[in-house]
Amino acid sequence: MNTLKNLYHKVNDFVHAHKEGVPFLVYTVFYLTWFSILENNVVVPKYLIHIEADNHIPFLPAFIIPYEIWFVYVLGTILFFLFTSKNDYWKLFIFLVTGMTLFLIISTIWPNGQDLRPNLRGTEGFFERWVMHLYRTDTPTNICPSIHVYNSLGVEFAIARSEKLRKYKSIQIISFILCVSIILSTVFLKQHSVFDVATALVLSVLMYYLIYYLDIIQAFRESRAKRHAEKEYVRKN
Repeated sequence: MNTLKNLYHKVNDFVHAHKEGVPFLVYTVFYLTWFSILENNVVVPKYLIHIEADNHIPFLPAFIIPYEIWFVYVLGTILFFLFTSKNDYWKLFIFLVTGMTLFLIISTIWPNGQDLRPNLRGTEGFFERWVMHLYRTDTPTNICPSIHVYNSLGVEFAIARSEKLRKYKSIQIISFILCVSIILSTVFLKQHSVFDVATALVLSVLMYYLIYYLDIIQAFRESRAKRHAEKEYVRKN
């Protein structure tokens, strides 16, 4: 009985210490629900995204590796900061949530897609079969801006600006290489148009300016603390 009680207290203390993870879980459910609705309803996109630059980019199936590593790269970084640095966690969380929500809104009011994918029927290469599986599970719709690109840049910015990780040059180099490889994979796999990449770059630079240069999160905290202090002063006087 005591063992169960101790286990309960340990779990409760752990959850309380990392309660900031709850918004991340709630938003994940929200995002996946909305995205699933879009995927099921936008079967034939109303607007095709295809620019001249797309015609000059080769199809390189080996880039399926960094494309798939993206999931570990993003989730792993979020969890790392959740457990080690709440300040870095909130900056990354706000960065990702803002861009992903804008993506959902854009996809809802501007149903978009692409026609870039090559015909892989009859191919027998390992990477080609892997890409074929990706194509079957991920429709060529709802692509602008590229969340693969946007989130990768968000993670790279967070790692580069982290006080905890800034001193580890190897981590900085690996993160930069991963970020660039993932961005390249989106066009080399014909998952995205160059236009999707460009819009994600513009949006990520804007968010970097707001979160890391202007530090709007800290400004919000200071403003809230100031209002609270003013209310306390009025209440006491």
